[in-house]
Amino acid sequence: MNIGLFTDTYFPQVSGVATSIRTLKDDLERKGHHVYIFTTTDPGVDKEEVEPNVFRFASVPFVSFTDRRVAVRGLFHALEVAKELDLDIVHTQTEFSMGWIGKFVAKNLKIPCVHTYHTMYEDYLHYVLNGHLLKPYHVKQFVRAFVNHMDGVVAPSQRVTESLRRYGVKIPIRVIPTGIDITAYDQDYSEQVVQLRQQLGYTEQTPVIMTLSRLASEKRIDQVLSVFPDLQKQLPDLRFLIVGDGPERAELEEQVADLGIDSAVTFVGEVKHEQIAPYYQLANLFVSSSDTESQGLTYIEAMAAGLKCVVRSGEYTDSVFDDPDIGTTFRDLPEMEAQIENYIRHPHAFADPQPRKDKLYEISADHFGDSILAFYHDAIDSYNLTNINRLSLTGRSEEHL
Repeated sequence: MNIGLFTDTYFPQVSGVATSIRTLKDDLERKGHHVYIFTTTDPGVDKEEVEPNVFRFASVPFVSFTDRRVAVRGLFHALEVAKELDLDIVHTQTEFSMGWIGKFVAKNLKIPCVHTYHTMYEDYLHYVLNGHLLKPYHVKQFVRAFVNHMDGVVAPSQRVTESLRRYGVKIPIRVIPTGIDITAYDQDYSEQVVQLRQQLGYTEQTPVIMTLSRLASEKRIDQVLSVFPDLQKQLPDLRFLIVGDGPERAELEEQVADLGIDSAVTFVGEVKHEQIAPYYQLANLFVSSSDTESQGLTYIEAMAAGLKCVVRSGEYTDSVFDDPDIGTTFRDLPEMEAQIENYIRHPHAFADPQPRKDKLYEISADHFGDSILAFYHDAIDSYNLTNINRLSLTGRSEEHL
């Protein structure tokens, strides 16, 4: 099958969406399919660099998210490229520029078009004029208009499905959580872990909690920092490792200084995705207070690396972390603090490997790819059947004329 993935976000940009697309591309190619990425230009990619099966279109930084980009031209060029590639299906991964280009390509090539709804925009309205310009109603209208006449939507979680139905989306929706390449996380990185701990000033026995995300307000890293002084009273050697970068970094560093925990909190900055596994393995516990995750890829990466997680309660997280041998969820900060302390004090109390093994296939790239392929085939069959019925009805109508 020849598959076109249309996205505004792709490597070298670091994001959950870029990771999801790369994971899907790699797995589908392992299964013998041809996958082509239609995406935006990026300052981190040399114009002369050859990227096999990646086609980039002129772009500019996106309003309020300057580290993300939108295409400014390429509509007809993308169509010509897609014709030459003889695409069987278009899979859009954005509701913005490259998403609309993907819809245009599919319509003109007369092939099905499906979409993955990655982002719960209602959680991010504060980025646009502090929430004074766009309201949830506008999100509803925008999303419904985009997926109109498409052949199906992939939702990473049930929460996303419920939101789409609330918006009035009536086309087929299938819940398919993004998978990860498990082998990239459960390898032995002990040498790198020793080196990283030394570089960061940790001993072999230093207990470390970590978080990995874009440093933005919706990730609620400030809440973890707010309880850290109390945690240190109970666990004086505890350290907090923050991996990632973003617009809130300066504010978070100021909070750390105000709380007097500079010596215990380390900001690593952005780390390339292919280099992230040792960071998971050096930590004792993964912690996140984010309440905007439709599907937390970093959570399942941490789980694949063998790291237990303490994350905010939600429909998705409660279903994943339903066993303390994998992780737990919390509803308020005292509960988060108690769970962190419990895991750090009793590292061997939740050591049954079976619950993690049971979850690993569910979160594997192999399962992810198989599920997406099944959705593609269903979308193609439905598209072809609809066209046959349309032609049949057209033929009968002409007979009556």
